[in-house]
Amino acid sequence: MPVPPQTNPASHWLRSIVRWFDSDYLPEGAENLKNTPKEVDWPRTIPFIILHAGCLGVIWVGASPIAVWTAVALYFVRMFSVTGFFHRYFSHKTYRTSRAFQFIMALWGATCVQRGALWWAYTHRHHHKHSDQEDDKHSPVVDGFLWSHIGWITSKKNFPTDYKQIPDLAKYPELVFLNRFDILVPFLFALTLFLTGHFLGTHGYQTSGLQLLVWGFFISTTGLFHGTSCINSLAHVWGTKRFHNTEDESRNSFLLTLITLGEGWHNNHHRYQATVRQGFYWWEFDPTYYLLYLLSCTGLIWDLKKVPASIYQEAAQTAKDSTQRA
Repeated sequence: MPVPPQTNPASHWLRSIVRWFDSDYLPEGAENLKNTPKEVDWPRTIPFIILHAGCLGVIWVGASPIAVWTAVALYFVRMFSVTGFFHRYFSHKTYRTSRAFQFIMALWGATCVQRGALWWAYTHRHHHKHSDQEDDKHSPVVDGFLWSHIGWITSKKNFPTDYKQIPDLAKYPELVFLNRFDILVPFLFALTLFLTGHFLGTHGYQTSGLQLLVWGFFISTTGLFHGTSCINSLAHVWGTKRFHNTEDESRNSFLLTLITLGEGWHNNHHRYQATVRQGFYWWEFDPTYYLLYLLSCTGLIWDLKKVPASIYQEAAQTAKDSTQRA
């Protein structure tokens, strides 16, 4: 097993700061970083502190209907890019699309400030392979709530993107570029919000550049991060289990579904990952699926993978057995 080289604190901080701008800057070696302990890397917490501190700007900029509704809209528009693109496409390939729209999806998702599509997909595929085991990067069952919610993402151990594990995605240089320089799109997104707010404010609308920046970027993005993280930290400890043979503690939760546009049907998802649907039945609310279906009607995506009949038969048998035991 590779042994991480010893570095002085100044060098460690310098490398961490450089990685804010170039995620593939790994002079220690990716394997060395992946073999470091499960622990918080304090320089990596600074971006999260800045993100949360930015929300306090509301004290000075106040609120307006334009700013508040922009924050709400951007929460759900970007949550869809996480659930529909980063998760159901890049991580699980539950439908097909063109190379051009694939790039648009990666670009859209990059505004969420949840790193690049390739890192996201690699990390999520690793989660399914080791779900609720010691090697799981963010299991609340193994490591508790705080680690699975936010601690894991600050760890050096979980920083590198293992491109060898995602060859289907790593063959596209444009995706690798967005993944490597994952700060570029969020910066341009924040700048666009500021300039838009400034333009609106100078043309008689009740907002300003700083106000739209605080609400549209800092508040909306912070809410988006915690909404997404709830699946890691809560969906394996809170809710019900339809399928008991998933070899993990994944649960179904309607509340988490509302927060994440359908991702709360987590036990369904862990039982069968290859379908575009996570709400397996019509009464299981799954907005991400509905939106992806509408996208398929435009021809931008196609070949949406369905839930196989065998899974429905298994669910019916499980429900029957539960009724008999009761």
